[in-house]
Amino acid sequence: MPTTLRNVNTVRKIAAKFAIVFALAFAPLAARADSPPPIPAEYATPEGVVNELYRLVCVDVGQETDWEQVRKLYLPQAVIVLRVSKDASQVFDVQGWIDDFKAWDEKARVKERGFYEKIITMKPRVFRDIANVFVLYEAAILDSDKPVTRGIDSIELVKKDGRWWIASITNDIVNAENPAPPELRTSP
Repeated sequence: MPTTLRNVNTVRKIAAKFAIVFALAFAPLAARADSPPPIPAEYATPEGVVNELYRLVCVDVGQETDWEQVRKLYLPQAVIVLRVSKDASQVFDVQGWIDDFKAWDEKARVKERGFYEKIITMKPRVFRDIANVFVLYEAAILDSDKPVTRGIDSIELVKKDGRWWIASITNDIVNAENPAPPELRTSP
C-alpha cells in the first residue's frame, strides 16, 4: 500500500476514534439539553402549590409580591371567584385577580405596612390528576388596627405536564353567621 494511502487510512481511523470519544463525552450534555427542566418541588403536590400561593402573597414591610411567580402557579385559563361583599362575589381571570390584588395592596399600603395570609387548616382530596384543597386561612395587614380576617378557599388543581396547576379558586369569608365548616376548625 502506498504511503499516502496508508496515511489517509491512519487519519481516518484517528478521526473515527476521535468522533466516538467526542460523542461519548458530550452525549449526556446533548441529552440534557433536550430534556425538560426538573419540576420544582413546590409544584410536585397540590399541597405544595397551595403552600406556595400563600407564601407568595405574604409581604414583609418594604417588599412587593412577585406576581410573575404567582402567575406560574395557575393554568392560563384559571378562574378565581372572590367574595367582595356580604351579598356578592366577583369572577376574575388570573390577570384580573392580580390587578385587583395589586389595587388592594396599594389602597391598603401593604408595601409600607406588610401583609400576611396564612393557612390555618388545609384539607386536600386527590384523585389521579385532579385535586381539591379546602383551606381555612387568616389574613391581616401587619400594621393595622383592623381585626384578622378568616376565610375559606376551595382550590381546584389539575396535574398536567408533570406538575400541579391551580385551575380555580372559590373564596368566601368566615363570620358569626357563617362559621368555618367543622372539618376545618382548629378547635372544637
